[in-house]
Amino acid sequence: MYNEKVLEIFKNPKHVGAMADANAIGKVGNVACGDIMQIFLKINNKGIIEDASFQTFGCAAAIVSSSIACDMIIGRTIEDALKLENQEIIDILGGLPNHKIHCSVLAKEAIEDAINNYRKNEKK
Repeated sequence: MYNEKVLEIFKNPKHVGAMADANAIGKVGNVACGDIMQIFLKINNKGIIEDASFQTFGCAAAIVSSSIACDMIIGRTIEDALKLENQEIIDILGGLPNHKIHCSVLAKEAIEDAINNYRKNEKK
């Protein structure tokens, strides 16, 4: 069902775990499939994502999408991170089964939620 690249990343995901000094946290979930994804970001005062990590409860596609999404946004501005499309995640992975594409969407949504929460907290 999964290609070799997806399986390799699943066996050795990067950026796993809660980040103690995160200043942006996003959480999304899909009750229908059971995937719950939490993204932690450390954003500097210039709006650049210095670090990212995740905690995901879900299938291999959810874990791999979280890992790749973190890779993709580290070093980007928050504006650039918001432009991330789930298809970019799928492309880097070399594809996902059609019924697992929603996992890449969850990763995108978790990043959006984290950045939206960051912006709300910055206004305070």
